[in-house]
Amino acid sequence: MKWRLRDCGGVGIVGMEVKRDSRDPIVVIGAGPAGCTFAALRALRGDQVVVFDDEKRPSMLVGESLVPAVVPIFRRLGVEDAVAGVGTHKPGVSFEAAEEGVIHFNFKSVGKLLPNYSYNVDRPAFDDVLRRRAEELGVRFISKRAMVEAGDGDRMLLGADSRDAAGIAEDAEPFVIDATGRARVVARTLEIPTERGERNDVAYFAHFENFEDVAVEPGQVIITALRDGGWSWRIPLPGKMSCGVVLSKARARELGETPEDRLMEVLRSDPHLESVTREARRVSDVAVYTNYQLIAERASGANWALLGDAFGFVDPMLSPGLFMALESAQILDTQLEAHGGRTAVAFESYQAEVMDWHCGWKELIAYFYDGSIFSLHAAGKQVTEILNGGFIPKRIEAHMNYHIASMASGGRTRSRYSRGLLRFMRKHGMWNVPEPKVFAVR
Repeated sequence: MKWRLRDCGGVGIVGMEVKRDSRDPIVVIGAGPAGCTFAALRALRGDQVVVFDDEKRPSMLVGESLVPAVVPIFRRLGVEDAVAGVGTHKPGVSFEAAEEGVIHFNFKSVGKLLPNYSYNVDRPAFDDVLRRRAEELGVRFISKRAMVEAGDGDRMLLGADSRDAAGIAEDAEPFVIDATGRARVVARTLEIPTERGERNDVAYFAHFENFEDVAVEPGQVIITALRDGGWSWRIPLPGKMSCGVVLSKARARELGETPEDRLMEVLRSDPHLESVTREARRVSDVAVYTNYQLIAERASGANWALLGDAFGFVDPMLSPGLFMALESAQILDTQLEAHGGRTAVAFESYQAEVMDWHCGWKELIAYFYDGSIFSLHAAGKQVTEILNGGFIPKRIEAHMNYHIASMASGGRTRSRYSRGLLRFMRKHGMWNVPEPKVFAVR
């Protein structure tokens, strides 16, 4: 998975006019996880926050499986028990490939770095948890679409009706937060360029009952490399299973005319999935998800900032999207507080940190797409067998498992050492095993 921004660096914000120590109202556009988390965090700091919600959120959303790094954010907001109530315990992730079998990662291997678990959540109920918490903290929600337009000096202007609805004085300049996800209201209005990844995939997914449970532990997420190209996910949810397939658009067109046809054809034809879906019954519509692997070239201006998917989304592989929605909200909140409000340095620091997160996730996810993780796993098993499971190979295996699991958990995703270790092992640690391309997700 290649991107043009090879250095993964941020774009500098030059000559931008900003307000310092501003207490003008904060206007969040979008009431999803990113918007509600940022609104709640700023309300905790005493800011006046208004959230516009056009109430057009679909019932089926990508982002049902969470990584352990979200749990500290839940604890900070005081919502972990509520999240647990709308989800299932997630102990880890398993990866299936036809040639290599199954690789199991358990979050216990991350040690004390992070909580050794996460959650799989019913998204509408999860989103409601975050919204209710923001409301408890005094955030005001307005059930209408926010009207915005580009202003002078790289500013975003709220339309008169929106200002009136929010009760914003004529002499006030609100801080506009774009948390509209794929709608990307501010980015589209300002025509901000984007960087795209090389994959041109589409996801089809639905909820099912009567899935055969083959997980090593209840709640374990299973990712499968499909025989004929693409990959699938199985996410255990309360009382049902979320199952999705990710394919190239060209491959998808070969499978049928409708999303339902395409999803069900993969479930019928792939050996891994056919064996566990024979008795499954679909209990939801089939959702379609496109236009990911998309990152804006900049994330802020004079009186606005992009959060979550409105800034960028890497890929559904490894489930970084919802974590990045919450984490970007937390990073922006922290940088504003550390640098005196809406200042150029606060915005530059925010953008650089989130870009580094995107870079870390892109690099890790590429190892799964290109098959490197499976080749490394095969090499590790081979060394252990040759040396009869001695102390040194066991320590190497444990060390590698720790770093891979910690990166996939959101704990060491940005770590220079962890990223360097995988690069080194990919270059020098695979002898007499199938090349990564044998396991690659086409």
